Amino acid sequence: MQKQRLIEEYKETELGLLPKEWKLVKLEDVAKISSGGSAPQGKNYFNGKNPFIRVQHIDNREYIIQKYDFITDKAVEDYKLKIYPKRTIVFPKSGASVYLEKRAVLPIDAYIVSHLCAVLSDKDGVLQDFLFYVLRNVKFAKEKTDGYPTLNLSEVKKVKVPLPPLSEQRNIAFVLSTIQEAKEKTDAVVFALRETKKSLMKHLFTYGPVPIQEAEKVELKETEIGKMPKEWDLVRLGTICEIKSGGTPSKKEKKYWDNGDVPWIKSGQCQDCIIFKAEEHITKSGLENSSAKLLRPKTTLIAMVGATVGKTGFLTFKACTNQNVAGLFPLDMTHLNEKYLFYTIQNEYQEFTKTKGFVIANLSFIKRLPIPLPKYPTQKQIALSLSIIDAHIEAEQDKANALQKLFNSMLRDLMTAKIRVKDLVVINETGT
Repeated sequence: MQKQRLIEEYKETELGLLPKEWKLVKLEDVAKISSGGSAPQGKNYFNGKNPFIRVQHIDNREYIIQKYDFITDKAVEDYKLKIYPKRTIVFPKSGASVYLEKRAVLPIDAYIVSHLCAVLSDKDGVLQDFLFYVLRNVKFAKEKTDGYPTLNLSEVKKVKVPLPPLSEQRNIAFVLSTIQEAKEKTDAVVFALRETKKSLMKHLFTYGPVPIQEAEKVELKETEIGKMPKEWDLVRLGTICEIKSGGTPSKKEKKYWDNGDVPWIKSGQCQDCIIFKAEEHITKSGLENSSAKLLRPKTTLIAMVGATVGKTGFLTFKACTNQNVAGLFPLDMTHLNEKYLFYTIQNEYQEFTKTKGFVIANLSFIKRLPIPLPKYPTQKQIALSLSIIDAHIEAEQDKANALQKLFNSMLRDLMTAKIRVKDLVVINETGT
């Protein structure tokens, strides 16, 4: 009966089975497709009043535009730039950003760079918000080879997209935007908590665990890493920690990788966070035949190479790392608290992540790093305060991750009609 119903209500298309009342159309049949203009060159063209949006202004994760340049009227005139209306859909059409499949809508009327493609629906039966979600489900880069990928406007125009009746378009856009808004609100909470943590860390590592109103009473001393309470010591990591780096088993040897059960951590997992699981594993043979070393739980990890240099992680299980990660563990756990070690490194060496270019920190450098060392009970107080706020951040981040997974699955299922919302009653702000 169910199979017969599918035959009666669905039809076979290039995109698979779709409802019979849905159309399959070329993008150019329902929208105007164009690209922006050349970016003005020279300081005299900037600090004007006209918004100018570039590829880098599209957030990689959130599909939004929050900042942009401002150009002068002369820049618009000299470069013959065209203004695009608010809600125009934009995405990269050249360069490595094509692989990221960025999508965004203009938050205001704006001028855009030539590396961006612009899509604006021009038919009465097409909802712009729905079209945005359609394009988020389209992967333009899947056929592109490595190098400098380019999307031609002609190929964008020929892309086939599903087009439900207008009422169902509206319902699909409503469902997806509701999930997206919930995630954006959760992301805002995460951001606020992270900013609060930064402020708290600055206070704790300057004055210790005292109330803000009592901070002025704390006697401070000046050190090479800034001010700290007079009674605290300043020590080198190499004198109080066991410090090890890792290694990578030969990629040519499958026996070192296939069906491995030894957790193996890379620098990308070090994001100033508690690490609860490994993204990759190696075999015991891989561990034994490489410079990788098994680290104990409660080891602090610090990335030594690349974009995450200086970022930390805190192991909650036994694991090994690759050669780009150093593991730090107290030589005397009655003298140095493991969690305090994690947070003090996180606080003192954030400038690593701000350094431009490809940066390397080796083991000898890490051993020489100075950290503040208060008495053990004070260390525990500081670690507890920061652990509490980290738990809040983790809980909110888990919500955001769950909402993102929900969005991704709903986007896929709604665009392929595996889930239908044609009978959904949407109540707008006026109550109709």
